[in-house]
Amino acid sequence: MRNYEVTFIVDPVLSGDEIKATAQKYVDQLQTSGASIVHVDEMGLRQLAYEINKRHSGYYYCVEFQSEAAQYLTSLELNMRRDERLLRFLTIALDKYGVKYNADKRAGIIGKTKKKSKGGADMNAGSGAPAAAAPKAKIAKAQPPQPDNLKRIEGIGPKIAEVLKAANIDSFTKLAAMTPDQIKDLLNAAGDRFSFQDPATWPAQADLAAQGEWDKLKKWQDELKGGKVVAAGSKDEEE
Repeated sequence: MRNYEVTFIVDPVLSGDEIKATAQKYVDQLQTSGASIVHVDEMGLRQLAYEINKRHSGYYYCVEFQSEAAQYLTSLELNMRRDERLLRFLTIALDKYGVKYNADKRAGIIGKTKKKSKGGADMNAGSGAPAAAAPKAKIAKAQPPQPDNLKRIEGIGPKIAEVLKAANIDSFTKLAAMTPDQIKDLLNAAGDRFSFQDPATWPAQADLAAQGEWDKLKKWQDELKGGKVVAAGSKDEEE
């Protein structure tokens, strides 16, 4: 797997929801292209080194991801270049040292400094006084796993993805573990507008996605319409 990271700056005049939606758009695009998200770092509002589009600050994000191929990066960068909500972006490939540095930084290893008292580390040597105990290292908080893009399942659109997310179904593995009847119960509970959906193939599709069998999934999805196995008819509109 190849390792990359993309850093981008979102226009700070946007609302908080718009800023998060902008960042999520590119996380979703990476997942849709087959990339595996390693970490999303919401770095927050920062001062720019120089003025960009009459802005003196911007909202920074850094997304680290893995992928077998890099062809889709051209499409990703083209979308970013056209997006007026972004001030700047930079995509780089990470070598093993870059990957380790990022992992150590998330673990809290990078950036720590040892405090020394005046006179050096040996000022208590021979004095009979016990050396001061070293401060305990802070335990880095484990980052929550990034949710899978359930819209990659044929038949699941943005609104249905939100229904599943509200039920804590936010990964291909969780969706694959459900039965079509269980999914149907969730859809029925969400309202009549979702009751016509047929989730018969969703668990099997999710199982292929969870295993990374994207080619098999794509080939099967070409034969589906709205997530259903049908011989003819127009494709159902996905919610």
